[in-house]
Amino acid sequence: MRLYLLLLLYIIPLACSRGSSDAFEPDIVSSDMETVAVEKAFKESGSIAVSDEYTEQKQIRESFLRFETQDLDKTYNKIITFVKQNNGFVQDDNSTKSYTRISRNLIIRIPSNNFQKTIDSISKYVSFFDTKSISSKDVTEEFIDIEARLKAKQTLEKRYLELLSKAITVKEILEIERELSNIREEIEAKQGRLKYLQNKVSLSTLQIEFYKITSETGITVSYGTKMWNAIKSGFNGMSIFFLGILHIWPFILILILMLFLIRRWYNKKQMK
Repeated sequence: MRLYLLLLLYIIPLACSRGSSDAFEPDIVSSDMETVAVEKAFKESGSIAVSDEYTEQKQIRESFLRFETQDLDKTYNKIITFVKQNNGFVQDDNSTKSYTRISRNLIIRIPSNNFQKTIDSISKYVSFFDTKSISSKDVTEEFIDIEARLKAKQTLEKRYLELLSKAITVKEILEIERELSNIREEIEAKQGRLKYLQNKVSLSTLQIEFYKITSETGITVSYGTKMWNAIKSGFNGMSIFFLGILHIWPFILILILMLFLIRRWYNKKQMK
């Protein structure tokens, strides 16, 4: 009711002063209409908070596991078995190799109701974890807030569409369409954020890194071998030096000739 009274307060002066192009003030209408819409949405959100949809808290759950294994392929196949049993899937899979280890990193998405079950299955298979962390973030309040603001913006959009159907001058139409464009951008942004949160809540993220220590770590080099390697390195360096000289022999020849001519000229000068 309050919303319609506000609309009448602005539409009546508009009808009385139709001859003036400045009588329509969409920014003022926008401010009051948005205030009413937001207040109404938040009043209604009070009932949303206690409805069946929000009786269960909205939580984003994530976990990180790191452990050593003796067989990378066997461990990978075992993890994939657990993931499939719990209706999950591998989102990212990459391997790395260094001088001391070969490791594999998996990012897995698991339905939230099977998240802990998957971790328990892997924990029974792994005897020791280098790292095992589980985190949970409650986003219930953000869910309610975004839902309420989204509903307010959608209500405001409908009111502007009603005003657009009653607009007469080109200026009024353009100003209302500009406001509608801004409102639509805000609605899409909130819908995108809500979709992101819903995805994070419905599918928990499990990151697993498992690695194998390579045999190179047990190899030691004797002092005699190090000396022989140093001698070979010095010989190789000398070879590179002489090869470099061969590449610039024309310049060396020109330099020797110039030194010879300069010395000859200097000797002749001394004799005089």
